[in-house]
Amino acid sequence: MLRAATLASGSGGNCAVVSDGKVHILIDAGISARRIALGLRSLGLSPAQLSGVLITHEHSDHISGLDVLCRQTGADLYTAEGTARQICYRRAGMEGRFQVFEPGERFAIGGLVIHPFATSHDAACPVGYSIEGGGRRLCLCTDTGYVTPEAWAAVPGCHLLICESNHDVDMLRSGPYPAYLKERILSDRGHLSNELGAELAANAARHGARRVVLAHLSQENNTPALALAASKKALEALGARVGEDVALTAAPRSDCSGWMEV
Repeated sequence: MLRAATLASGSGGNCAVVSDGKVHILIDAGISARRIALGLRSLGLSPAQLSGVLITHEHSDHISGLDVLCRQTGADLYTAEGTARQICYRRAGMEGRFQVFEPGERFAIGGLVIHPFATSHDAACPVGYSIEGGGRRLCLCTDTGYVTPEAWAAVPGCHLLICESNHDVDMLRSGPYPAYLKERILSDRGHLSNELGAELAANAARHGARRVVLAHLSQENNTPALALAASKKALEALGARVGEDVALTAAPRSDCSGWMEV
């Protein structure tokens, strides 16, 4: 058995949990430790039960609750070496807490096999994660300006994809953000648009994924309806029936999604 839930997903904070029933892993800690604890409690877990925390990159919406969470739990922290270095610059007392890896280097936490893969973002060494256990596998790919070859290769064969669908390009271009921020988001080191996220979703479905969760939607430059419509169009172009062949949902920005069986 493998299952996952998002506790928050968006520019206000990101956090997810993956479990095989025995090993429970957090991915990112971009909300307060209190909110993490409440989210875990709604899923029947507590911070003390965490076996590890995987960090995708060092931006505050992915690590803001990490230092307090570390004081509350002895869970090991895992991230790329460059990311660990940046976090230690920004958060006092974090030295020595990380187990570091290189993107592409597989490792295990209990019965779960973790495969971090390179993404493209304006951070030190950003990664996404493929996590496998009990013959099932999920992938999480967010905060990337384009779908890297490593991400494209990691997705086929996953049963669940948590995929960035950050912005609608027209909304972003005509919206209130300053020009430099628009260009950052649209760049190869920014975020995936609805259309680019839809391409990755279609790649997953083409190779057998039965659930796609759209994540990291911008509150200012996107809507769940627009994100879902773009991915639905791409999936249906494959001949996949959304709701029958593939479950398609958007992760709540601030609330827990509840458990999703992989």
